[in-house]
Amino acid sequence: MVGACVALSASCWSLNGRFQNLTVTATHSNASFPSFSAQTSLKLFSNGAAKLMMPLQRQIGRSIVCEAESKQKADSAAKRARQSEKRRMYNRARKSEIRTRMKKVLEELDIIKKKKDVQPDEILCVEKWIADAYSVIDKAVKVGTLHKNTGARRKSRLARRKKAVEIHHGLYVPTITDSIAA
Repeated sequence: MVGACVALSASCWSLNGRFQNLTVTATHSNASFPSFSAQTSLKLFSNGAAKLMMPLQRQIGRSIVCEAESKQKADSAAKRARQSEKRRMYNRARKSEIRTRMKKVLEELDIIKKKKDVQPDEILCVEKWIADAYSVIDKAVKVGTLHKNTGARRKSRLARRKKAVEIHHGLYVPTITDSIAA
């Protein structure tokens, strides 16, 4: 049976493009299983495209029925890689936002420090930006993007810089109890 008929079941119709080079030939007329030609791709079968290929005895003649795997179970390592990449991008965006907010506060404090006369209203504006930066830092610590000590250090850096600007312009006068407490 040299030119055996290949009958594709309903589950194999989607694989029609992959089986274009597949030819089936029988070595003997009463062979139990047909052999495949040299054109058949080994990669096709190693990737699991055809789960089961068995000859079936029918009244008409021999035919091959194949069943394609419907859904492969996700590999746990691949899933972990996808999850870690998603978290990395999320954490990267959050850290970038923290750096941006801190940079804006520090730049504004430098501008205020260079001015000759500063009004207390200007410091209040910076305090609002510092509060926003504190909020973003606290949220990052809460979800685990930053370590709690790192968040505390960054908040302390902003507070110390603000206090230094206030001292520089005479808006804040430290007392003895402030220096002992610190």
